[in-house]
Amino acid sequence: MTWQVLVHGPLARLDERVSGALVDTVPRRLSELASDLGNMTVALPVLAAAMAYALWRGRRGDALRAGLAMAAVPLLVVPLKEWTARPGPLEPWAEGYFPSGHTATAMVAYFGAAYLVSRRLVPVAAVLTAVTGTGLVLRGYHWPLDVLASVALCLPLLRRPLLPARYGRGWDREGDTWPAEKSGTPSRSTDGPTS
Repeated sequence: MTWQVLVHGPLARLDERVSGALVDTVPRRLSELASDLGNMTVALPVLAAAMAYALWRGRRGDALRAGLAMAAVPLLVVPLKEWTARPGPLEPWAEGYFPSGHTATAMVAYFGAAYLVSRRLVPVAAVLTAVTGTGLVLRGYHWPLDVLASVALCLPLLRRPLLPARYGRGWDREGDTWPAEKSGTPSRSTDGPTS
């Protein structure tokens, strides 16, 4: 996607045509509300509350990983915005639209919060991220590829720092225990060395 944006290839041209067909197909107030879900003032408090909950539950390692994943968002997104210098759909004089920072913020904040509180909230995180990205495209704040690039950028960001400690290996959210702990067999600790 980045290559296509940089060389203004066929995928980027298709992206522009799709965007032209989608912008303002819903009332602007509605698309603005949807895109606001990716604002730091909306998404960060959600993640902060989930981190506080994780700390209260004694899962400081998980809270730290979620915080680090969010801190990595501007470190990844801002240089790409500077490098690609892509203009906006409704603001061709402005640059820095690829990838979408709002989509990245929403994805990391909402999925991070879901993983910290309950895996049952993962579908909610997916819907909130999708609504954010859709709102950004429909309002004309971002091209569709901007949104898709942020999703692609954040998938490994979520997978590596946040998930492997617990969710990749059978973590049981109901009892906040490893399945092995239920059966009485020893298990590995995720926040420190095995005792």
